[in-house]
Amino acid sequence: MARHPMKPLLQIIMTAFTSLLFAAIVGCASSHAETASLQAPPLSQPNPSYQVPPYQTTAPAKLRWISGRNDLQIAALTFDDGPHPQYTPRILAELKKRNVKATFFTLGRSVDRWPEITAQIAADGHEIGNHTYTHGNLSKMSTANIKKEMDQGRDAIVRATGQHPRIMRAPYGAIKSSQRQMIYDTYKYPEIFWSVDSRDWESKNAASVTNVIMKTTRPGGIILVHDIQKSAVDALPVFLDRLIAKGYKFVTVSELIRVSSLANPESAIAR
Repeated sequence: MARHPMKPLLQIIMTAFTSLLFAAIVGCASSHAETASLQAPPLSQPNPSYQVPPYQTTAPAKLRWISGRNDLQIAALTFDDGPHPQYTPRILAELKKRNVKATFFTLGRSVDRWPEITAQIAADGHEIGNHTYTHGNLSKMSTANIKKEMDQGRDAIVRATGQHPRIMRAPYGAIKSSQRQMIYDTYKYPEIFWSVDSRDWESKNAASVTNVIMKTTRPGGIILVHDIQKSAVDALPVFLDRLIAKGYKFVTVSELIRVSSLANPESAIAR
């Protein structure tokens, strides 16, 4: 009398299924390991490929810049706290239409969230400055914590763009003179302040942003707006066109510093 003729067949099927399942699990683990190995290194891990930019071989004329030369019809347009997933691409489109170059002081944590937008900023020829990683108040931090903010902000920019920042801006503009000196000694970053504060975060009104910028912009000015504020994005095409009509040429902050440090800068201004 035959006993359970299907049992050996079931055992064969179960054995084969178990083998396939095991192989799939091993394969997934291997694939995950390979993917993980391609991810960016931890923020605390230094990047051996860093290249000190040529700008840093010569100390800037000042460690703190509020504006540039007032005998040149130029201005530096700066954006803080981005990138923003909706607003920054709109800004880039408006700048490209007018062939305007700007400077973006990015937050490292936002760069890590939207590295592709940060990469586009660099690809479009704009400058990217270090605005720390978390937007903390540097004036209330220890030296160790300031360096951590600077390191992490820098690392995020380098991972996203392959470019090393050459300038920094303290969140809220809050920084002590001793901290400014320490940052320059360590990173060769001059601190960039501003001469025109749009206060877009306060008014949240495009017309108000435009009025403030038009009334307070002077030759050599550094204009502060935020690419996380809709009011600034809405105002951008209006005040850009009006300033261009008044004869202003827009340069990056590093270009503003460069031409402001020359004895005869007229022929050196970026066109």
